[in-house]
This record gives sequence, C-alpha cells and structure tokens, in this order.
Amino acid sequence: MTAEKLEIHVIADSTGESAVRIARAAQAQFSTRQFTIVRHRKVATTGALMQALEQIRAAAPHAAVLLTLVNEERAELVRNFCDDESIPYADLMTDAITALEKISGEEAEQVPRRPLNVEAEYFVRMAAIDFAVRNDDGALPQMLREADICLVGPSRSGKTPLSIYLAYLGYKAVNVPLVPGIEPPPELYEVDRWRIVGLTMDAERLLKIRSQRVKGLGGFGTKDGYADLAKIYDELDEIAKVHRRLGCPIIDTTGIALEEAASRIIDIVDARAEKAGSRLRRPAGIARPKVAWSPLP
Repeated sequence: MTAEKLEIHVIADSTGESAVRIARAAQAQFSTRQFTIVRHRKVATTGALMQALEQIRAAAPHAAVLLTLVNEERAELVRNFCDDESIPYADLMTDAITALEKISGEEAEQVPRRPLNVEAEYFVRMAAIDFAVRNDDGALPQMLREADICLVGPSRSGKTPLSIYLAYLGYKAVNVPLVPGIEPPPELYEVDRWRIVGLTMDAERLLKIRSQRVKGLGGFGTKDGYADLAKIYDELDEIAKVHRRLGCPIIDTTGIALEEAASRIIDIVDARAEKAGSRLRRPAGIARPKVAWSPLP
C-alpha cells in the first residue's frame, strides 16, 4: 500500500448518503489502496459550494469527486471546476435525471432534499423494521407465519443484522436461533418451506466472534461450550440436521458482506417461491423482471 492519501469528495444538496454508498462500493475494488471519503452535505448555496471546491483543490491531484446535485447550475459549476483543475469526477444525479426526462417527456423539477417515496416505501420499511425487531431471536413464534423470509441458524451467525437489513429493504424478516438439545418452536414447521433459509458459519470464525462476545459478558459462556471450538463443531453438526429436517437451503455467512448475503437470500427465496407456485411479496417500489434478459442471437 502506498503512502499517498487518496480522497473521495462527495458533494450533495441533501445528505449524500447515496453517493457515499456508491463510493464505498467503488473503493472496495481497490483493496491495496486506502481512501478517505469527505462528505460535503446540504450544499444549498453557491458560497457553500465554493468552500467545498477549495478543499477539493487543496487535495488535488489525489482527489476524485462524486456529485449528486439536483440544481443543474451548481452541478455545472462543479463539472467546469473539475475539468479546469483536471480532477476526475462522476455526476451521479444529472445522467439519471436526463434519462428519466427522456422517457417521461417532462423536465425535472430540481427540488433539493425532496423525500424519496415517503408515501409508500418509507412506511413499508418502517413497518418491516418494527416487525424484525419484535421478532428477533424467535421472540414471538406465533408470528412466524406472517414473515416474508425466515432465517434459522446458530447464535452469532448473522441472523439479526441480516433480518434488520432485509427489513430495511422492505421485507418482513424473522430469525430463529437453533440450539442443540432444544427443539425449535413447533410454529417453525408451519412456515412455508420456501420462506426458510438456513445460516451457518465456519467453526473457527464462529469461535472468534463468540469469544469476543464472551469477553463482553464477563466470561459468561465459557463453561457451556458456547465459545469452545470442539463444542461448536458438534453444535454445527446438530444444526445441520435441523436444516435437513426443514428442507431449507443453507448460506455460509463466513466472510460475506451483509448486502451480498441478503441478495443471495432474496434470490433463493424468490426462486423457491416460484417453484412452489407462490411468490415472494414485493416491497413498495420494487419489481423484478418476469423473464431473465438474454442477448439477441
């Protein structure tokens, strides 16, 4: 890794969260380099924009710019500045707006900080998150049948963060811990099989995570095998038997990013639902193609 300090400057007239997510995804493709993301948020005046551009000028030539400015005049100012200073940039908003103007036949209203689909998507997500929180760790077995997706697996295999992230996407997700010697709730066997996805993890990775958990609990779990490698191997074997009884596919969450694991889960449940003659509920504002795209011969 070189010593050069590389900066990604995000310029936005709102929070800049969308651009930051893209920046993080892009920088992940350069594993040998270190980047700092500098966020210039709620840039609503030309004066505020000029201050941001001066910071970017000072960081050149080791700076790149991502902008999500709805106001075309300010976006043009940034583009001209970057061209003059030979600073690489990507205008993430203008191209998207231009494309939608072409297919809609209308001009964009250019209203900064406008809420994104608050009427539908926001409330669907909030309801799904509330559902996931209330049903964490199988707290309410009687509600399992209401879930879109049901995750089952050992403690610390990523069930809770995956449930919350799936809820953020708009899916009502529940998770049920599988513990050797304790039968899963009978309600679990009443859930549509296509909704259930099993989670597992490499035993040594699970040991590391649990050991850190044990330290935080003052040593609790050291005697019952919770953080003992041999016992974890036995535990995973027992849980695999439950997975087989449930007839569910299994995802190994070892070393997989949260977003990637969630995407795999949605794809698996979607495909199994179709095979079972059913369908996975679509969150508001999200649709999937009915037929997979294929190139022309």
